[in-house]
Amino acid sequence: MALRLPSVRVSTFSIVARDNETKDIGIAVQSRFISVGSVVPWAVAGIGGIATQSYANTSYGPKGLELLKSGLTAEEALKKLVSGDSGRDQRQAGMVDAKGNAATYTGRKCMDWAGGITGDGFAAQGNILVGSETVDAMGKAYECSRADLPERLIAALRAGQMAGGDRRGMQSAALLIVRKRGGYGRFNDRYVDLRVDDHESPIEELDRIFRLYDMVMLSREEKRGLITIDGPVCRTLQSRLKKLNYYTGKVDGKWGRGIESSLADYISVNNFENKLAPKGHIWKSVLEFMKDDRKSKK
Repeated sequence: MALRLPSVRVSTFSIVARDNETKDIGIAVQSRFISVGSVVPWAVAGIGGIATQSYANTSYGPKGLELLKSGLTAEEALKKLVSGDSGRDQRQAGMVDAKGNAATYTGRKCMDWAGGITGDGFAAQGNILVGSETVDAMGKAYECSRADLPERLIAALRAGQMAGGDRRGMQSAALLIVRKRGGYGRFNDRYVDLRVDDHESPIEELDRIFRLYDMVMLSREEKRGLITIDGPVCRTLQSRLKKLNYYTGKVDGKWGRGIESSLADYISVNNFENKLAPKGHIWKSVLEFMKDDRKSKK
């Protein structure tokens, strides 16, 4: 029996990458297609990552990861997947293995513009795009960024969209990053697993959700992000916490039990214990989050 293709094409652009320093593996994707995160990204820590799209053959995910696990490179595994697929002319996929080898494939019947590129540890691809500038911009943004993997992948999506993106528009986006024991409580490998299933600005919404996720779930602080709470910083804290209804005292830049208690309350209510700083200090990310926080304490 011939394989029947799905009636809906997952037109999208994506990037699959392996961080050379942390060895984390991630996929970021955006599409004019609902819940693209439920179809395109597949990854296993220490093995590799795959993005499968166009008339997506989702078996590329588990089968491709098994091929990588068996010792094949990304190029070898992707070639094997494609060769055994009767619908290969309408498929598109990108793959990276645990060593950073990358491969991309675009079937000859994928709708224009369709294609992909590879670089050091990444593959970027897309179909039904405005033009090749989308994947080129993604690759350049990824290579030029000095941030860590989550921010590099989001930056690549943003650059791809700014360069034209999916010519049908935007609807959903997703970010999946795997790290050995990097998940909640170190019980699994899902370091970052976020989806925006239906939104008019899915990339910006994905970035917003990631920033909140980072505050609650991740430990991504560096020493340069640790701020001493001196007079001006204390005044900023008092002002911001006052607007959020956590602090009722004077905005005078004087550290005391009132502002200390208000800050502790803010961190506790928002589940930001992951961002607790040494006494007399605050993480820059917490201070910046307060600035954009529009919620008041219930």
